[in-house]
Amino acid sequence: MEVNIKAQSCIELLENFEKTQLMAKGEKIKFANVEGRDVYNITAPFDVDGKKVIAARVEKRDSEFSQVMFFVNDGETWIPMKGTPVFDLQDPFVTKINDEIIFGGVDVFQNENAPHQLLWRTFFYRGKSIYDLKFFAKGPLGMKDIRLVELADKKIGIFTRPQGKIGGRGKIGFTVINTLEELNEEVIERAPLIENQFIDEEWGGVNELHLLKNGKIGVLGHIARFDDEGNRHYYPMVFMFDPVTKKASPLKIIAARKNFEEGEFKRSDLKNVVFSGGLIRREDGYAELYVGVSDAEAHKIVIPDPFIQYEN
Repeated sequence: MEVNIKAQSCIELLENFEKTQLMAKGEKIKFANVEGRDVYNITAPFDVDGKKVIAARVEKRDSEFSQVMFFVNDGETWIPMKGTPVFDLQDPFVTKINDEIIFGGVDVFQNENAPHQLLWRTFFYRGKSIYDLKFFAKGPLGMKDIRLVELADKKIGIFTRPQGKIGGRGKIGFTVINTLEELNEEVIERAPLIENQFIDEEWGGVNELHLLKNGKIGVLGHIARFDDEGNRHYYPMVFMFDPVTKKASPLKIIAARKNFEEGEFKRSDLKNVVFSGGLIRREDGYAELYVGVSDAEAHKIVIPDPFIQYEN
């Protein structure tokens, strides 16, 4: 396995992407019955009682206080699924561990000592179905992009995203626990960083995890930077991680804003944000990538399966 020797910048990774990637075009996903709110930062569809369901962030254009709702397909649009819970969270994620659904998102709240300042942390829920999800753990204050995966040996891998003194603008860490009962803030905070993934001026995080046939982990994430005008640029990326050696393959951008239709945006500095949501691997060597775009819309695109290279 090729191992990162030197972190590459967004611009370098984007140049590599544009040299090798076919210029596929995505399509906007339509949502209805949300009272005029934006729907974005979605999960990939997953099965609930034989139906395909998407969890998504639902939010007014001028607000950061959002809800996560579950949507079911109704022909050409996705509509809220009757009887499913609604969570006051951002940026949902969902996976399965030991036959339980693990669901989570980012809880955002006002700082009691500074009402104009927002704080956030990741909340985790578990249950046999989305109808009986119960809160069971939370991440450290200020940390997003915490994701779990059931490993080949049935232990649980945790990917983290510390900032500040340890992680700067945001780097990725990894640790292992034996059971979900061991998941807590201290374990998450102590996760060692994966080396040489991001230059200090940029940041990234994990969005979804895939256990590969060889026991390694296919990581879907994002890498991001500010330009000179303060605009944010987010790109979906992947890498392979070996949970035994704790080594990662180089990052690889798999899509950019120009791969998707023009559309709405929350603010002008967010036009070039493509936020990975989830990925469905298909039998034909391709994959469906689901993303949030410009903090206002949800899109999907069919691309070559980015994880095949890590299984061969």
